[in-house]
Amino acid sequence: MNPLASLIFSLSMLLGTALTISSNHWALAWMGLEINTFAILPLISKPHHPRAIEATIKYFLTQAAASAMILFSSTINAWHTGQWDITQLTNPLSCLLLTAAIAMKLGLVPFHFWLPEVLQGSSLTTALILSTVMKLPPISILYLSSHSLNPTLLTSMAIASTALGGWMGLNQTQIRKILAFSSIAHLGWMAIIILYNPQLTLLTFYLYALLTTTTFLSLNTTKTLKLSTMMSSWSKAPMLSTTLMLILLSLAGLPPLTGFLPKWLIIQELTKQEMTTTATLIALLSLLSLFFYLRLAYYSTITLPPNSTNMMKQWYTNKTTNPIIAALATMSTLLLPISPLLLPSA
Repeated sequence: MNPLASLIFSLSMLLGTALTISSNHWALAWMGLEINTFAILPLISKPHHPRAIEATIKYFLTQAAASAMILFSSTINAWHTGQWDITQLTNPLSCLLLTAAIAMKLGLVPFHFWLPEVLQGSSLTTALILSTVMKLPPISILYLSSHSLNPTLLTSMAIASTALGGWMGLNQTQIRKILAFSSIAHLGWMAIIILYNPQLTLLTFYLYALLTTTTFLSLNTTKTLKLSTMMSSWSKAPMLSTTLMLILLSLAGLPPLTGFLPKWLIIQELTKQEMTTTATLIALLSLLSLFFYLRLAYYSTITLPPNSTNMMKQWYTNKTTNPIIAALATMSTLLLPISPLLLPSA
């Protein structure tokens, strides 16, 4: 892609994200979401492959429908109350529509069908943007309107997302689809706590974005797209494969790694809110996700190719480990001991 075009699309994404995060008016927030959607579409369709074009169309239709629902919800609320402020959403129908629209934007169950297909049709770099940067504007709207959301609908979608994200990831062989279902499961954890502690949702999203960024960058370095190619990554970059194993275990939420922190705090907060049954259920459902994370970790490090080929291939890659990946990997695994410093931000 032309560097100038890439720069324009990147700046448009930053502008759309900043506009949505900083706005109090529904029209400005909607405008930022639309700028974001139009900026990412050329990046998804860049490979000119039928699957990429299909992913672009699916993403556009889903996001356009969700944006229309957000606009419809805010218009109904303005009609009844005269308020366009994001924090002043009080009409019950508007609250219901907004909850469904944000779920569609993020990919919560039952509006999740587009996310695995779009990520599978994108390159690893574009899939990283879709999983992290493009989730920030909807999460910020979710944060600002957390007191207006429909609690029953949101809790049901959160538990269903955690269950389905773990269940559907079990039988996948494509890495991007596995990470898409991982994203759905993590979104379930964020949605379950937004009504009781919105700051904790933001902390969970920041740590999820950190772990996912490190995972995608590591996979992009070794050009790994499916489990069968992951088996040979150890012979190309042993240190990176070992690091990737720790990052995947951190994504699974195993102590003493960074990913354990948000799950621990969410379960603690749900218990304080006398939702012990919900906390137990969501913790048990996360065991499904743990299985495929362990499977990925097993393939990346413990499984070795049976023998080396007779072809003239380099056993190790010439690439040195990217210092950015090294810094991100350190934060992805070792932030738990300094969690008291992170908790004031939550």
